Amino acid sequence: MNFDIWLLYLGTVLVFMSTPGPSHLLMLSNSLSNGFCKSTATAAGDLSANLLQMIAASAGLASLLMNSQAYFFYIKWAGVAYLVYLGVKQLLAEHSSISNQGVRSVKSLYWQGFITSAANPKAVVFFAALFPHFLDLAQPLMPQFIALSLTYLIVDGLFLCFYGKAAEFFKRRYLRFFERYIAKVTGGLFIGAAVLLGIKSIDIK
Repeated sequence: MNFDIWLLYLGTVLVFMSTPGPSHLLMLSNSLSNGFCKSTATAAGDLSANLLQMIAASAGLASLLMNSQAYFFYIKWAGVAYLVYLGVKQLLAEHSSISNQGVRSVKSLYWQGFITSAANPKAVVFFAALFPHFLDLAQPLMPQFIALSLTYLIVDGLFLCFYGKAAEFFKRRYLRFFERYIAKVTGGLFIGAAVLLGIKSIDIK
């Protein structure tokens, strides 16, 4: 894979990342309620799931998953239900100060990110469909696969960090206003992430 092809792939990934997805909204929510540093665990969970999906795609599982509609159905809606549960829980929570909101453990934040990303099994098909367009069959495939995967993970990680830092900055600047509404805002973001996950998981024709 030459440099020009890699630049084209990078541009494709940037376009794909240009609109926020479920994981980005989850990152916003967790950064608001737990702070940016702790919310990086959410990003780590998301990227871990992405890496496993890339490995699955490279191992030839895409065709198997494409034909397993029941698997898609249960995984997709389990993830949606999980996010809705988190959102409703936040919306129904009694008012508490921001200083009392960051009570989730790093482990909990990690698994939130992992589950949200893993709940979209179509990602395996996405990676299996995306990568071949940028592979040079005349060259060893493994180094190319590693380059494509690392590029995607780095770009996704940067976007997640951007959303997380933006949320933290907004919270600090408008602390007094946010004090009463932090649980409602984060709950709404959880539900928004669930809606996006449901939309993104629509079957590929």
